[in-house]
Amino acid sequence: MHMGLRALVRVGISVAVVGCALVPGVADARTYRFGQRDLSTGTTGHDVKVLQSWLTHMGFTTDIDGQFGRNTRWNVRRFEQAKGMPVNGVVTTRDARILRRAMAAHYSFTATEPSQTELGPGSKATMSSDGLHAVAPAEAPQQVKDAIAAANRIVGKPYHYGGGHGSWEDSGYDCSGTVSYALHGAGLLDRPMASGDLESWGSSGRGSWITVYANGGHAYAVIAGLRLDTSGDQHGTGPRWHTDMRPGSGYVVRHWRGL
Repeated sequence: MHMGLRALVRVGISVAVVGCALVPGVADARTYRFGQRDLSTGTTGHDVKVLQSWLTHMGFTTDIDGQFGRNTRWNVRRFEQAKGMPVNGVVTTRDARILRRAMAAHYSFTATEPSQTELGPGSKATMSSDGLHAVAPAEAPQQVKDAIAAANRIVGKPYHYGGGHGSWEDSGYDCSGTVSYALHGAGLLDRPMASGDLESWGSSGRGSWITVYANGGHAYAVIAGLRLDTSGDQHGTGPRWHTDMRPGSGYVVRHWRGL
């Protein structure tokens, strides 16, 4: 729904009356997902960052810089030794599956704090057992996890026209306020934007992780495969996560470069 104000933080979704939908982004072909190739000394990229993040979460503190150097190799060897694997400091695609299973076991928990978000394995977000909040994928960049965490803080609140535009923390949110809140949580927006303003946010086209759909009357977003919208829910209108997608025709499609 169009607002005269500028919309909120982070990636969110749509308005109540008009309705919003989320379409999953298209992955950048140049970006390797974890497990698609062997990783060893000298390798660089997003999948190396995923490896470094996973090692750190499992107790092997590693610099998360996307460069497979001595520190990363040392901690891979420590992980291999702990799991009874051949100790060679190389992560093969087979080793990646072992790491994935270890992360799945490590993150089998339900968040209890408002600022926390449940984390699961893989590269796609899923719905939590409460059917309301999203489970962030462990392979996602931190900004995507942050966007999901932000949206999780406001899901379930009612739809309010203009909600989220006067203050980040509000009793309810409209479509652009919801999307703005999520984007702000990811550090991708410093002030709320109206749905029409979101047409010029970021860069043109779909993103690998976050895609915003906006026009003069409505806005919604797709984050890691889930749609964040303020309409189209059997439980009423307001910020909600949806597993179903909606057609994006009639909307300007935007993403943040690199995401």
